[in-house]
Amino acid sequence: MTAARAARPTMRAVIWTAVAVFLIDQISKYWVVHILQLDRRREIDVLPGWLHFRMAWNQGINFGLFAGEGWTRWLLIALALAIAGWVWRWMARSRPGRWAQISAGLLIGGALGNVVDRLVYGAVADFLNMGFPGFDNPYSFNVADIAIFAGAAGLVLFTGDAKPR
Repeated sequence: MTAARAARPTMRAVIWTAVAVFLIDQISKYWVVHILQLDRRREIDVLPGWLHFRMAWNQGINFGLFAGEGWTRWLLIALALAIAGWVWRWMARSRPGRWAQISAGLLIGGALGNVVDRLVYGAVADFLNMGFPGFDNPYSFNVADIAIFAGAAGLVLFTGDAKPR
């Protein structure tokens, strides 16, 4: 291995994490929409009071913010692709540690999973709904949403200088 090649950061952890998240997200959505037919059944109690599959088609971002039809969908697709591309470029140009790479892969894989939903369904397929007995949570989310949140949090925690300047 040459010194120049050894000096370049590897993107393997970013790639493998993004691919894994993307596949898990898309398989889980296919399973609940097409196999369980949650889009028709609307709700399935998995662990009553704690975990439900509750179908929601999210046309906006978190909690349905900026929901709309037409141009909003394409704006959100472009924004997700721009963010994923920016994170990819950031990781490729810097020398991130393994946890930063995994965090970037989580965010990129989740963003691309939700982009595919917007292209295929016109909205993001949200189906996970959690709460606790006596509290009915009205919001649903998906595997991509979890990955995006965890990836963003990881990038905050695992990037930057170890010592303040």
